[in-house]
Parts: sequence; structure tokens; C-alpha cells
Amino acid sequence: MMQKFMITILLLLVVALADLHVPRKLLRKKGHGARYIVPTPSGTSWGLGGTCVNVGCIPKKLMHQAALLGQALQDSRKFGWEYDEQVKHNWETMVEAIQNYIGSLTWGYRVSLREKTVTYINAYAEFIEPHKIKATTRKGQETFHTAQTFVLATGERPRYLGIPGDKEYCITSDDLFSLPYCPGKTLIVGASYVALECAGFLAGIGLDVTVMVRSILLRGFDQEMAERAGAYMETHGVKFIRKFVPTRIERLEEGTPRKLKVVAQSTEGPDVVEGEYNTVLIAVGRDACTRNIGLDKIGVKINEKNGKIPVNDEEQTNVPHVYAIGDIVDGKLELTPVAIQAGKLLARRLFGGSLIKCDYVNVPTTVFTPLEYGCCGLPEERANEEYGKENVEVYHTLFWPLEWTVPNRDNNMCYAKIICNKHDNNRVVGFHVLGPNAGEITQGFGAAIKCGLTKELLDETIGIHPTCAEVFTTMEITKSSGKDITQAGC
Repeated sequence: MMQKFMITILLLLVVALADLHVPRKLLRKKGHGARYIVPTPSGTSWGLGGTCVNVGCIPKKLMHQAALLGQALQDSRKFGWEYDEQVKHNWETMVEAIQNYIGSLTWGYRVSLREKTVTYINAYAEFIEPHKIKATTRKGQETFHTAQTFVLATGERPRYLGIPGDKEYCITSDDLFSLPYCPGKTLIVGASYVALECAGFLAGIGLDVTVMVRSILLRGFDQEMAERAGAYMETHGVKFIRKFVPTRIERLEEGTPRKLKVVAQSTEGPDVVEGEYNTVLIAVGRDACTRNIGLDKIGVKINEKNGKIPVNDEEQTNVPHVYAIGDIVDGKLELTPVAIQAGKLLARRLFGGSLIKCDYVNVPTTVFTPLEYGCCGLPEERANEEYGKENVEVYHTLFWPLEWTVPNRDNNMCYAKIICNKHDNNRVVGFHVLGPNAGEITQGFGAAIKCGLTKELLDETIGIHPTCAEVFTTMEITKSSGKDITQAGC
């Protein structure tokens, strides 16, 4: 049974994970030939752990923390801290520290695989028969493996724009977190959570940052919260170019960083704008890594529009012995904890006799913009569509974190709201908070919502004072009342 399980997860490891044999300082060399993690046009590759550990959640949150520390330094003078030394940020020191930490994580994963007697095959896998894959190493050596069951977990890679100069001169989030030089004046193309998070921490460490937005911020999220998060970023130095898309990227000067010229076209008319930047970061979405692993040879269906794989409620594809988890699953949230939970529960069903399925409803998440945005459940727009606006009650409030009162900054920028279904005992169907430590707040409320949290239960809960999260226990004003929600303090 153990041997079968090892082979079952083979494709997950072979396709989704990368080489560990290359010293980290060499990983960014152009021409790096790793096929399993195909290097970016800039030459970036990485090790075990997938997107989250190497080029996603972990480095993103640490760079976000670097920016928060910069704000804390400014606040500290009002709290009595005195310092004369000029304060500046060193990009190289930050990147080295973060990459060293990531290296420790990837090494730990490899040790853990060995301790669990999981065979790790460092190669690129392709189906050649329904129960057979070919694995090709960096040196071109081929081995063949058969299994009764396969799990696909190949993840996604950033999408490019398809315009002149994009792959030659631009970078993506796959490159940013190990970039060996400070990116300088940066244009970020896109309005996804990746785009806004990167814009936020780059501005937070003192860089000149502009975001070019084609349509709306944070598509799929509550739009009131998205606009408030964007407004906060604008008050803290991030510039936005709305309703424009790049049409051409040109190199003006080589260097680290370069000097680039960006030409962009309005989405609403004939207007054209031009600008010069040191770095252009593309964050316009991600494509599933499913088109080149032989799925067509075994009949696994994919969504041709996005490359994602439709599955049933047990993560099973249309081919019964092939399963899919993570970002490549069609219609599911692209979040690391979701992939982990789905994978664990799938393994238990396949080999442990469990019947528990992954619950994709009411998944809490947080966007680590400068003012963090945490949410669980439905955006207000979706709640109105699903239940009817007349059946939805929204309770909301602005708030001012106590820690911000002494430095006297950003009053009434933080915002919280809950969305309730009036015809289901005022059950909370949407939870949204924009403020410091939003992720920590949202995690706990996520469990409560999963247990059927209602407005009455919130009202009966005693808050912890003075905290930001306590505002959810004292909300009285409904959006429909039109009453003022500004706050003077605690």
C-alpha cells in the first residue's frame, strides 16, 4: 500500500516542484535549463515548495513586513523613540535574508520527504499512456513510471501581455522576490492582489511606484473594500493610471535596473500615454501549467479558455484514476491552504478510508496590501445577487486603531462590515475587514462563520479592548440607514 501511495503522488512532485541541486546564487543565471520549473524569461528558477514558498506567500509577506517596519519607524518618534542616524532601506540585505529563509524551508521539505520515505524524482513528467508517465531529467535522461492513481498539482505561472518587449524587458512576481538589485522606479501592470501587494510593499520601502489598471481593482473581491484599499495606497504614495493598457515596452538604457519606456493605450478612447521606468512588473493573472504534460493523450478534459481542470467534489477529473488539486482546479480558490487541505483529505480518502471532502465554501483569506484586507464569505455584490438586496442587511463601521492615534495618522481609513441574510436568522454570509493584522482577525472569524455565526451571536460576544477586532461585537449601524459611521477613537 505504501509503495502505491508513493507512486500515486509522483506526478505532483515531478511536475510541480523544482531542482534543489543548484546553489541558490546560481538560480538566476540566464539559460538555466530546469524543465520542471521552466525558468522565467529573466532566468529565475527555484526549489521545492511550489509558488507559495518560493515566489508567493512567504516572500510577499516578509517584504510586506519590511514596509510595515518602515511605517513603524516613523510612528516611533511620537512614542518617544529618538534617533539621529539617517534611516534608509537596503534591498540587497532584505532579499538575501528572505532567500536564505526560503532556502531553509526548501531544505526542510526535502528532509521531510526523506523521513516520510517519499521518493522525490527531480524531473519533468508527461503522460504517455493512461497509467504511465515519462520523466525527463535536466540531462535528458528518461525514466518511466506506472501507477494506479495520479494526482495533478502543477500550479500556475504568471501570464505575460503579448506585446512587444514584455518578455524581453519586464519581470513578474516569479522574478521580483529574488531580484538581485533594487527595482527603482516601478510600473506595475495589473490590479490583482499580486499587483497591489507588490505595489504596496515597494512603495512602503520608499520606491516610486505606479499601478496601471485596465478595469477594476481586485476582481472577484468586494468592490467597496477593493476601492478603499486602493484609496489608502494612493494616500501613501502609490500612483494609479486607470483605464489604460500597455501596448509597447522599449529599452532606453541597459543596467541594473534598466531604463524602460512604456507606451499605453486608453481602454475608453484614443488617448495614449508614455512613461519612463526602471522596472515593469506584470501582474495580470496566471495560467495553469496543464497544456504540456500529455493530458490530451489520456483524455483528461481541461477548460480551453484557462487551462484549468474541471473536477467533481472529490477532486476527480473525467478520467477516474486522475485527480487534480490546487490552483489548476477550475472554479476553485487559488490559495495555498486550500490546495493543502484538498490534498490531505484526498490522500485520506484514497488510502485511509476517510469520506471527508474538502469544503470550498467560506474560505477566509487576506490581501496583504499596505492596509490589509481580510474577508470570508460573499462580497456584497454577490450576496445581493444570491439572496436579493432586499433580503440582505449590511452592518458597517469605520475605525481608528489605538496604535495610530498617538502618531495621529490615517483616522477613519480602516473599515469593517458584515453582510447578513435577514431570512436566515441574520446569519453572517460575508465578513470584511480593512485594517492592520486583518489576516489574524479574519482567521478566527472564519471558524465562527463556518459554525453558522449570526449577528445576534456577535452582539452577545464580549470584545477584547482595545483591539481592532472588537468592532465586530459593537456594530449597530446598517448601511441602509445612511447614518454616519466615522469614529473619533476608542
